[in-house]
Amino acid sequence: MHQVLFRLPFLGTPIYGYGAMMVAGFFAGLALAKFLARRTGQDPEIFVNAALIALVSGIAGARLSHVLENLDEFTRSDLSVWQNVVNVFNMRSGGLTYYGGFLLAFPVTVLYGVKKKVPIRLGMDIIAPCLMIGLGFGRIGCFLNGCCHGAECDLPWAVRFPYYSNAYIDQFADKERPLPVPTALVEVTAEHPTPHLVPPERLKAMGSQYVELASHEHSRSVHPAQLYSTITAWLLAALLVAYFSVPHAPGRVFALMMILEGATRFLLEMLRTEPPVVGRLSLSMIIGLGLVAGGAVLWLVFGRFQRGGAVTGPAGFPVGGTT
Repeated sequence: MHQVLFRLPFLGTPIYGYGAMMVAGFFAGLALAKFLARRTGQDPEIFVNAALIALVSGIAGARLSHVLENLDEFTRSDLSVWQNVVNVFNMRSGGLTYYGGFLLAFPVTVLYGVKKKVPIRLGMDIIAPCLMIGLGFGRIGCFLNGCCHGAECDLPWAVRFPYYSNAYIDQFADKERPLPVPTALVEVTAEHPTPHLVPPERLKAMGSQYVELASHEHSRSVHPAQLYSTITAWLLAALLVAYFSVPHAPGRVFALMMILEGATRFLLEMLRTEPPVVGRLSLSMIIGLGLVAGGAVLWLVFGRFQRGGAVTGPAGFPVGGTT
């Protein structure tokens, strides 16, 4: 966990790891989109504009989804209405849900593609591996931020997060096996009558000895689930690019992305601590199953659209028809 990567010289402005990885993922995915666009005879500048539109709409959707899933955090009675509103827009260290961003960015980007007369199914195929590239970088940001942590484990590569990280807070709040915490780091206030951890900013005001005490505290060992997701996403990106380069029905690269991403997300959720919403299934598990089903339907539908085999474009890359 390393929320602040560094501070700008002379200004002292913090550069957050989560934001830095988002930027890196955006430019890496954009570079791949431009490469694939050129190899298929498309205007790469259209995909630059599409990427910017997807970025803005994706962040809006991802934040909205996160706020709705954690509404209690943004309607706290101990904060004023203005403070809660400010927290809604405070994304300096995380708080974005990938699927929420995807669900809003996808239709907006498709509408832009229709306006620019881009072969829609080909555009979807170009975007598919780029999404996985961006997701991989985003999960590194999650690891640096300490969010989206995995379940407890004792494997050699397990990780422990510091005091007041998401993992530490969740394990402290675990009713069945609460994390043992020094009493000096726990407080009860009129606003919060139940025992809770002292925030880091209050520890600094209380004295250096409390800060020192907190610096030696760590969560129990957990799966580095964020890094599992990064490796999986980049492997999927490589597989999708490989499939893109062989003759196929236009749109099936995107359909394959949905199937594989949904299936792997479902499996990876078994190593996380997201609460169940239906039986033993978490929200992400349910969405993952929906992606698999949706991808399978698109795979069949796009296959029926194909007439006479895939059309081969520059450098042997296939070019899809319009929808």
